[in-house]
Order: sequence, then C-alpha cells, then structure tokens
Amino acid sequence: MRAPFIALLIALLLNCIVDFYIYTQLRRRCRCKKWSRLQLYTSILLIALMIVEIVLPARSGNRTSLLVKMWLLFAYLTAYIPKYIAIIFDLIGRLPVLWHHSRIKWLTPIGIGLGIVCFCTMWWGAIINRNNLDINEISVEIEGLPDSFDGFRIAQFSDLHTGTFGTDTAFVSRLVDRLNNLNADAIVFTGDIVNRQSDEIEPFLPVLKHIDAPYGTFAILGNHDYGDYKNWESESDKRSNMQALYDSYSLTGIDLVLNDHRWIHRGNDSIALIGVENIGEPPFHTYGSLTASYPDLSDDNVKILLSHNPRHWVDSIADNPAVNIPLTLSGHTHAMQIEIAGISPACLRYPTWGGMYHDTDGRHKLYVNIGSGTVGIPMRIGATPEITVFTLRKK
Repeated sequence: MRAPFIALLIALLLNCIVDFYIYTQLRRRCRCKKWSRLQLYTSILLIALMIVEIVLPARSGNRTSLLVKMWLLFAYLTAYIPKYIAIIFDLIGRLPVLWHHSRIKWLTPIGIGLGIVCFCTMWWGAIINRNNLDINEISVEIEGLPDSFDGFRIAQFSDLHTGTFGTDTAFVSRLVDRLNNLNADAIVFTGDIVNRQSDEIEPFLPVLKHIDAPYGTFAILGNHDYGDYKNWESESDKRSNMQALYDSYSLTGIDLVLNDHRWIHRGNDSIALIGVENIGEPPFHTYGSLTASYPDLSDDNVKILLSHNPRHWVDSIADNPAVNIPLTLSGHTHAMQIEIAGISPACLRYPTWGGMYHDTDGRHKLYVNIGSGTVGIPMRIGATPEITVFTLRKK
C-alpha cells in the first residue's frame, strides 16, 4: 500500500473521530437537536466525498478526473481544518475539568470564530486571490552589461499549470493581456505549463499564441511538464505526450529552449539567454545540463539563465567562480501558495523560495517567481499570482 494512500486513510479515521466528538458535544450542550442531526448528515456527506477522492486515481485517468479530485480534496480540507481549530480551543477549555473546575466556556466560541475565519480565508484564496495578478518591477544591475541593453526589460511568468483551470481561459487571457501591455522587450516563462499531461494546454493555445515581445518570447520546461506525474501504459505513450507538448509550443510561437541558448541582439551588442531543462533535488528528475547549454560558462559574455528549480542555483551557481551568470530566473516553489506578511511555509523546504537572492559576493543573483497558477490545492492565501518585470542596468 502506498504511503499517500495510507496517510489519506489515517486522515479519514481522524476526521471521523473529530466528527464524533462534535456530534456528542452538540448532543450534550445544545437544547435543539437539529444541530447534532445537521452535524451527523454533513459528516456522512463529507466522508462520502473523501472516499470518492481516495478512489479517484492520482496518476491515471483524464485531466477532468484530476480536476475533480483536486476540488474534492480542497472542499474536504476547508471543512475539516476549521473543525480542528475549533476542537483544539474547546479541548483547551475543558482542561480545568481534570482538576474538578468548570470548563472555560469562552474559549469555545473563540475557536469557532477562528475556524470560520479560516474557512472564509481558504475560499477567498480559491475564488478571488488565485485570480488576481501582482506586477513586480525590479531593477537589476549587471556588471559588464552592453550599453545597448541598459534599460532592457524582461517580463517573467512561471508555473501556469493550465490543467488547474480546466477549459476556462479567462485568467490566462488576462495574464497574456497584462504581459503584452508591460512594454517588455522580451518575455520568458520558467516552466510547468501543465500538471500531468500535455493535452491540458490545448484549450489555452489560442490565447497563449498572442504573447508577443519585440525581442522574442522564450520558455523552459519544469518538473510537471515531462509527464512524470502520470502512469503511462507504455514508454511510447509518454514520448508521444512529450512530442505533443513540443508541438503545442510551436503553435504558440514561444521559443522552447532545451539545454541550449539564444543570442539576443540589440544594436551592435548581444547577450545570451540560456535555458536548461529541469534540474532539482529528488524526487524531481534531472533532465538538464548547464554545461551542454552553453559552451563556456566562464566567458565574459553577459548571460541570463532560465532554470525552473531554484535549488539548481543554490547547488551549482551561487559562489561558483567558474560560472559567470549574473542573473538566474526560476519558479517552482509557488511560495507553497501561502504567504502572510512575507512569511511562507516554503522556507522550510527551500532556502530560496521567492524574490531576489544574492550569493556571498553578490556576483550571482537569483530571482524566484512564485508563479501564476496553482497545483494540488486550487488556492492562494497571499502568494498572489506574479508577473515580474526586470529592467537591466549597467553597473
């Protein structure tokens, strides 16, 4: 039995205990029995939803089944996380009973109130905030930047995860309009255009092909783009899925850079844009090769690197004197789709989870875009979808 499946069963058991506790307390404390019956009926419904969520395959089935599974899990969490909050406060209020004192009654309504706030916040993050857009303007000084590129503007977006939107193109259309209205000289996308399989992008192709910038639009692949999150009947099917993604990028006119580089020319000057395939820590597969992407990483040419997982910068570029790449653009973390007052749980896993970072001497810079889409849970609490615009300045 797989560990995630066992974890879901344990969660289901714990939630049954939670529901039983609430039911018994309502029976004891409320004169109106309708509340306890309502709790009983809603609990049965939620348990049924959880069973459906467990049964639906995570690594097989079509894109619709994954979308249904994702929303069922989210609805389930929005019901039970507030319940846990309320019960914790209620149990704390019951502690004095152990010493034959009265229950602290006022803690129970506080827990219920905080649970309601949590419920509303989660649905606000799903219905409203995940459809907003933040535009972050950043000036980046680069030593040796050619004169023609002083003031050059690059717009970055990342982690679109089109499959999470189903066939609804409204958000992606607004994203494309905003990108095109930023007066960027070039536009880059730093990976994860889909969740599991390439056909998720199909409804969005007519929209994405309108992305346009004078010096080109470029993209790399992220860990979700390779089909590794789906069980394929054969390797041939997986290769066909990959080819379908390549073909989709061709239809959009976005230049997919696969362990290669592109020269951007302006006047008599040029800079190199390097794109590596995914490089990251386990369990994410490594497909990229920085050395294969550019012939001499230590030369004097100004180079900008697109690398999906910021761990690559931490492991191979920061404080590495053999690599002359002053700016790396990444995505991947989503800030775990939660950021409050500049704090995100992503910091527990990623030392570089969002925003600008420098190595010891400031020679190498990294910017981590927290993404535009969602995966796993269709919610963003804080961590608003981001477009970043970099203005290059000569140092």
